[in-house]
Amino acid sequence: MQAFTQLTGLVAPLDRANVDTDAIIPKQFLKSIKRAGFGPYLFDEWRYLDHGEPDMDCTNRPINPDFVLNKAQYQQAEILLTRENFGCGSSREHAPWALADFGFRVIIAPSFADIFYNNCFKNGLLPIVLSTETVDQLFGELVDGYQLTVDLSSQKIITAAAASIHFELDENRKYRLLNGLDDIGLTLQQADEIRTYERQRAKIAPWLFVD
Repeated sequence: MQAFTQLTGLVAPLDRANVDTDAIIPKQFLKSIKRAGFGPYLFDEWRYLDHGEPDMDCTNRPINPDFVLNKAQYQQAEILLTRENFGCGSSREHAPWALADFGFRVIIAPSFADIFYNNCFKNGLLPIVLSTETVDQLFGELVDGYQLTVDLSSQKIITAAAASIHFELDENRKYRLLNGLDDIGLTLQQADEIRTYERQRAKIAPWLFVD
């Protein structure tokens, strides 16, 4: 998993509350468990005017010109600014996969659905909870090319006007993101202890280790 330390990135505004995971990545795309390749289908029903199916070539699909991520100024956005209860609905991990594959590293909202919030950390995304008033302020500051700097170590967001906004984050989740550790990576930190246990266990119960 890619480590997260500091990011200065373009902000895309998704001014919608209660965005559910079926809107983030519709159900027909859940057949794949590869983690990669979901970016073209992110917000599929909002981005395109036709019905999307897995493995479709999105290059020539008719796009919705009114949807924010189809606008030229947001094509390289790495920070998504949105409203409360983002990621509600089903627990599909494909939702953070699609967001990350599109290029987002940070999502800022007043609140997130719990399972989606947890899944973000497992996939290298940083979900940041700010007050509704602060999110309103950021929406009000948005202009074309608007950027924010997010520093995970200090847990601060630096705005275009050089204002500093502190955000709260669990220390364990912060450690995992800073070091690029998903669940497997965290477990492999104990690889020496695991091998020692397996050798000892093989002596006690050798029949368990027969090829």
